[in-house]
Amino acid sequence: MLQPLWHKVVTLARDPLWYSDCKVTDTVEGRFDMITAVLSAVVVRLEAMDKHTESAFLCELFVEDMDGQLREFGINDVVVGKHIGRLMSSLGGRLGVYRPSLLNGDLGKLELAVQRNINLSEEGSALYLAKKLQKLFENLSAVELENLITAKFEANIAQ
Repeated sequence: MLQPLWHKVVTLARDPLWYSDCKVTDTVEGRFDMITAVLSAVVVRLEAMDKHTESAFLCELFVEDMDGQLREFGINDVVVGKHIGRLMSSLGGRLGVYRPSLLNGDLGKLELAVQRNINLSEEGSALYLAKKLQKLFENLSAVELENLITAKFEANIAQ
């Protein structure tokens, strides 16, 4: 049911502007950072709409996708579970720091969270990226539930 929303999260996280304008490193780690940041914004929006079941299911889709990605990288079955555990812990920690900052519009705390959790190039600005993440969250906040769930919305970060 939420597959289209998960695909939208990945598409938003792959927006070239995160990497060109915000200077997120275009590496496996940088892409993971952006997936977790965008996913966090969507999950926080769902939670704010009291859609906790949907937010949990979206996180399960994250795990499913990351499992497949690890296997594509050649990680064997014996250690995939450990890697997934670390990825889930990372997502949980990031959600924990992004949630209050996004909900309260606290750019200072969001900037600190970005500094700790997103790989930026030397030219990158955590404050600039925090502003873009906050803008994304504000755009998501204007989306009606049905359109959010079905991924029928635009969330332009270029603005």
